[in-house]
Amino acid sequence: MARQKVIALFPEASFGAALNCVGIAQELKRQGARPIFICQENFRGVFAEYGFAEYTLSLGDRGEANWTDFINRHKDAFRQSPLEQVTSYVVPTWDAIVDTAIGAQEPLRRLLAQIRPDVVVLDNVVMFPAIANVGVPWVRVVSCAETEIPDAQVPPHLSGCGGRSGPDWASFAARYLREIGPVHRRMNAFLAECGLKAYPPGEFLASSPYLNLLLSPEIVRFGRARPLDPKTFVYLDGCVRHEAPYTLPTFAARNDCPLVLTSFGSLGAMDVEMMKRMIGVFARLPFRFVINVGPWRDQYGVVPDNVMIESWFPQPSLVEQSSVFIHHGGNNSFCEALYFGVPSLVMPYCWDGHDNAARAAETGVGRRLARYDWTDAELAGAIEALAGDAVMRDHLKTNSETMRKAAGVSVAARAILDLIGG
Repeated sequence: MARQKVIALFPEASFGAALNCVGIAQELKRQGARPIFICQENFRGVFAEYGFAEYTLSLGDRGEANWTDFINRHKDAFRQSPLEQVTSYVVPTWDAIVDTAIGAQEPLRRLLAQIRPDVVVLDNVVMFPAIANVGVPWVRVVSCAETEIPDAQVPPHLSGCGGRSGPDWASFAARYLREIGPVHRRMNAFLAECGLKAYPPGEFLASSPYLNLLLSPEIVRFGRARPLDPKTFVYLDGCVRHEAPYTLPTFAARNDCPLVLTSFGSLGAMDVEMMKRMIGVFARLPFRFVINVGPWRDQYGVVPDNVMIESWFPQPSLVEQSSVFIHHGGNNSFCEALYFGVPSLVMPYCWDGHDNAARAAETGVGRRLARYDWTDAELAGAIEALAGDAVMRDHLKTNSETMRKAAGVSVAARAILDLIGG
C-alpha cells in the first residue's frame, strides 16, 4: 500500500484562518491524505476536536500568548479610520507578527524535520522561512481579502477604499509604505539571514512558486490589470468547512421570527460594552438574535427573551439558518455568508474587515455600518432593510448555488494533492 501523503497545515492563530484550513483538511482526509496541523499553544485542541493530529509550536515570549494584552493596549484604534489605523494599529501589529516569525524560525525548523511533510500549507500573512527552506513544496492560502495580492486595479490592502481608484488610494498607499518601512526592512533583514530574497515594499509574504489558493468568490472578485496565472493561482469560491447540524433551542419569545446571527470574531467579542449596546437595540426588533460572545459570556447578565448568547456556535450551521449575518468582515465569515446566500451587515474594526465591508456594499451583497458611529435607528434600519431586500436575496441565492457547485474545499484539496502527485 502506498504511503499516505502527509499535509502539514499551518494557519495563523485566528479562528478565520484555522477553520478555513479545517475545511481543506476534511476534504484532504476524505481523499486519502493525512492532514496534520501545526498550531500555536493557544490554539491547542481546536484541530483535535475535528479529529486531526496537532503539533504544538512553542514560541515562548514571542508567541501569541500575549495577543489579548496586545489588543487591549491598542483597542482604541478600532474607533479610528483605516488611514489613522496605519500608525496606531497596523504598524504595531506588523511588528508583533514579524516578532512571531523570527521567534518561530528554529522551533518550526525542528518541528518540520520531525514531521517530514510532503507539502506545507501556510495560511498566514507573513512568511516563515523555515517553510520555504524545508525542501518540499509549500502552498499559500489567502484567507484574508483578495486585496492582499497587490495590483494596479485592486485597492490598497487594509484601506477600505473600495474598488474605484481615486486620490484616497494614493494617499493611503503612500502613508502605509512610509509608516511600515522600518518593520518591513526588519523583515527583509530576517529573510536575508535565512537565505531568502527580499520582498517588495509593503509585502511580508510572497506568492508561492508552487500553488496559491484564494478564497475570494467571483461575485466580489476584482478585475486585475495583470491577471493571476491560473497554473499557480486557484480561486476557491469560498472554502466552507463541514459542521454537524445545529438545532436552535427554543427562545423565550419570538420563535416564529427570522434569525439574525452576530459574530465579530475572537477580537471583536472583547468589546462587551458595544455588544451590550447592540443587544439593547435587538430587544425591540421582530427578530431572534444569536450572538457569539467568546470567552466573555460571564460578563453579561440577563439578556432579552429574543436573544441567545454563547461562547461558541458551529457558525456555518447557524449562518445557513439566518436571514441576516452581522459580522466584522473577516474573510471566513464573509465567504460563509455568501456561500449560504445570506446578506451581510459588516461592521469592521481592523485589518481586511475594512476591505470586505467596502466590497460587500459595492457589489450588492450586504451593507457597511460603522462599528461605533451608529444610532439605534440606523442599526435597526440596516437589519430590517437587509432582511426585507428581495432583490439582494435573489442575487445571493444565485451566487450561493454557484459557490456550492464550485466546491471550494474539493478544489483546494485536489490542487494540493496534484502538486505532490497524490
